[in-house]
Amino acid sequence: MAGKTALFGGSFDPIHHGHLIIARAIAEHLSIDRVVLLPSRTPPHKPDRGLAPSEHRAAMVRVAIEGDPLFEFSDHDLTCAGPSYTVRTVEHFRRQLGPDAELFWIIGADSLLELHTWYDPAGIVRRCRVITAARPGSQCRDVPELRKLLGDDAVQQLLADAIE
Repeated sequence: MAGKTALFGGSFDPIHHGHLIIARAIAEHLSIDRVVLLPSRTPPHKPDRGLAPSEHRAAMVRVAIEGDPLFEFSDHDLTCAGPSYTVRTVEHFRRQLGPDAELFWIIGADSLLELHTWYDPAGIVRRCRVITAARPGSQCRDVPELRKLLGDDAVQQLLADAIE
């Protein structure tokens, strides 16, 4: 199945208009066919944060996107074993969509600054195109820790793919 699919993971506790506005702006800017929202069961970078129960966050996402053909809901990260590692989610969708599909991962600028601490960031950028949404107070700037892991070319592409 070819096409352009963006994956947008998060705790979504709660999901809000800002999430949907960012996702829609990126989809329009890059002519993305669909945006799959993936609430995470156990976000590895927020282990001590008291989240609403998974089924409530899933229900909030479903209600927020109801009737909008751009958005889809996936419970993949809620039902997979272990922590919700982005690289594993991307691998799942890559297998599902096939090698010809264009696959994107949407993150906020604050997450780009922490990407070097994620599980297998090199694997993420090899398997999909990471698109960064600028957020107030978190500018996309040089990320030396990520540069050490990924190299100059990959970091330049990440910074070029930041959308304000």
